[in-house]
Amino acid sequence: MLYKNGTLMMNKLLSFFAISVVIVSCRSKHEHKPQMGSVDNIIPQPQLVEVFPDQIGFYSDGTLVVSGSDFMSNSWDLAKDWFENAGLHIYQSDSDKSQLLFTLSDEIKGDETYSLKVAEDQIQISASTPKGLYRGWTTLRLMIPVTAESGGCSNGFYLPVVSIDDFPDFEHRGLLLDCCRHFMEPDFVKKMIDNLSIHKMNVLHWHLTEDQGWRVEIDSYPRLTEVGAWRTETDGSTYGGFYSKETIKEIIEYAVARHVEIIPEIEVPGHSQAALASYPWLGCTGEEMLVANKWGVFKDIYCPGNDSTLRFLESVFDEVCELFPSTKIHIGGDEAPKVRWASCDKCQKRIKDEGLADENELQTWVIEHVGEYLAYKGKTIIGWDEILEGGLPEGAAVQSWRGMDGAIEGVHLGTDVIASPTSHCYLDYPLSNTDLEEIYSFNPIPEEASHGPGRVIGGECNMWSERAPQHLVESKVFPRAIGLAEVLWSGTDITLAEGAYDRFIKRLDVHVNRLGIIGVDYGLESVPVSMSLTLDEGDDILYANITPAGSYIKGTAKFVTIDGVESESKSFNLPIEITETGEVVATINYRGRVLERTENFPVSYHAGLYKEISLGYEPSQYYTGGGNYALVDGKIGSMDFRDGVWQGKQGEDLRVVIDLSEIIEIDNFSMNFYLYQDAWIFAPRSLKFMVSDNGEEYSKVSVVENEEVFEKDERQTIINFNSGSLKGVSGRYVKVVVENAGPCPYWHAAATEPTWLFVDEIVVNAAD
Repeated sequence: MLYKNGTLMMNKLLSFFAISVVIVSCRSKHEHKPQMGSVDNIIPQPQLVEVFPDQIGFYSDGTLVVSGSDFMSNSWDLAKDWFENAGLHIYQSDSDKSQLLFTLSDEIKGDETYSLKVAEDQIQISASTPKGLYRGWTTLRLMIPVTAESGGCSNGFYLPVVSIDDFPDFEHRGLLLDCCRHFMEPDFVKKMIDNLSIHKMNVLHWHLTEDQGWRVEIDSYPRLTEVGAWRTETDGSTYGGFYSKETIKEIIEYAVARHVEIIPEIEVPGHSQAALASYPWLGCTGEEMLVANKWGVFKDIYCPGNDSTLRFLESVFDEVCELFPSTKIHIGGDEAPKVRWASCDKCQKRIKDEGLADENELQTWVIEHVGEYLAYKGKTIIGWDEILEGGLPEGAAVQSWRGMDGAIEGVHLGTDVIASPTSHCYLDYPLSNTDLEEIYSFNPIPEEASHGPGRVIGGECNMWSERAPQHLVESKVFPRAIGLAEVLWSGTDITLAEGAYDRFIKRLDVHVNRLGIIGVDYGLESVPVSMSLTLDEGDDILYANITPAGSYIKGTAKFVTIDGVESESKSFNLPIEITETGEVVATINYRGRVLERTENFPVSYHAGLYKEISLGYEPSQYYTGGGNYALVDGKIGSMDFRDGVWQGKQGEDLRVVIDLSEIIEIDNFSMNFYLYQDAWIFAPRSLKFMVSDNGEEYSKVSVVENEEVFEKDERQTIINFNSGSLKGVSGRYVKVVVENAGPCPYWHAAATEPTWLFVDEIVVNAAD
């Protein structure tokens, strides 16, 4: 039968034939019934699978006869090692009757296309290239029962008789790995390459230069790693590291054997403070500075008005091109503030001499200069979508990250596009913002980009490491990157079909076991539990309900008051009664393993809960906080401003009116605000609370002024504004006016840009 966009029918288990085709042996003292392999184990899902109503038994006599393995080139050693680790002795033969046959065929089109046939007397993998054969072998590996990964099939296994014809929907299927904000050890980079390869991902976008660290050895400029690779942390400790040329060559060789292309990223012109700290003359001011030890965007960037800066970049790219065999070089181009250029005589002279309109065109000019230099060396450049702002540099491909507008524009301008929008592809974002299902729903080619002289060649998951040192990276990447792997290999005809995600999760349930055996630190698919609150207005009792994300999540929850009094624990989906402020604490059992970290949901019990509220503004579509009732729903925002609880608005004051439904005596008001100046999120300039009996005439009862709104504050924290205890204040209507701080101050990297307000619960505490 055919298999596409759907699940396979269960096949009746038949007696296995006495054919020693594939053998896995643990030499167990006990006989076990051979396990059944399946095409349901394959991720990404193949394009076309035909399954026949027979199964082949593969039992152990210790030998696997293989022919054509030399066609796999240097990848055969990987396959051979895998079979031998599973307990097999490999015998190589020239016979086309061997049990496992690799063949090259000119009739198969596409360098990653392959055909895999499991028949009565042979497994045959055919392709037109060694890369295609390797993809086919990876599929065979995943078809074999999971226990083969650890030699756990002591008496062999079954495989279905099957015909698979498979190919990728997109040619570029990648992961960006940021090794600058946090350094990743070479063995860890290799492990990530292994993990990409098993999921048929073919690109490692290696982010190697940043404000916080320069990671690639450059012989002609040794201070880049002597100075630029190290930063002094706020506690005085030294942090850093770099990759020697020999280490990079070793990693590249490792990737080549697994058919993963490494594309290096060398940032131009921004995100370059580590280089400027090494050689201050590269910047507009020439002033000495330190390698950045905090995150964000910095105004000191390369000076394109300085000829010596251009010679520096050319020398760096000479050595990078010599190191990396990829025909592509990523040159960044993102988040490059132009404030230094605007006041730099050399940059202004460059603009005038080259007939440029402004600093945006100067960025295009310097990127085109680099692009032309690299083209001379046989390389093409990729840049983030900001490179479009001064006009598309000739020959540049675009990586669209600020939504899909850059992808659409790039396609219309006739260039290649890589899609990696924050909405679906940023793995540094928490699960509350971007979970596996969100990634799986991604369509890399929106309708507006489906026709044009250019094309979307694929996509990437981006693993930025500001808040992810090495030990956290793998669990953030997997399983979410697996979702994008299927989108980019199988295509949206498969992944956007009705019921596709549920079918994917069923396959993932098996695949998780495989990842565990091979040592992948597998994270969660989504936020494991969510909390909903409902108010019984008759008796003013708030009920919390904890809902698990899937059947693989079990556990209990309880309510803990601010005084530490705990309620009885209840299983998920059972209501928990709340009559005061505190938090709901959920203990999670994930796939049979109790997680060390609990999920905590702070709850504020107050007089304004779920009362009618009107907003005098439209919240950002990206930060609605759950809608109009976000400020009176009892939920308290966490330290993650993207958690779905915070409500955000850029560049405007906020006005809110709450109808308490009756006149009550009020003890105090309070409200939470998020502070993260590097992300343009500032506390308010002022906060006013007013009350009214009739909703028309208001009395001002509390004003909180914030005179230090533009004082530098490097914290990422929550600020609570409280009116303090009010005497003799009563009213039915509460009006709150929040004054935006105004444009980012002069010292900020985004000076003059509008600031954000992030607000949370308006707490109205009634007097006792």
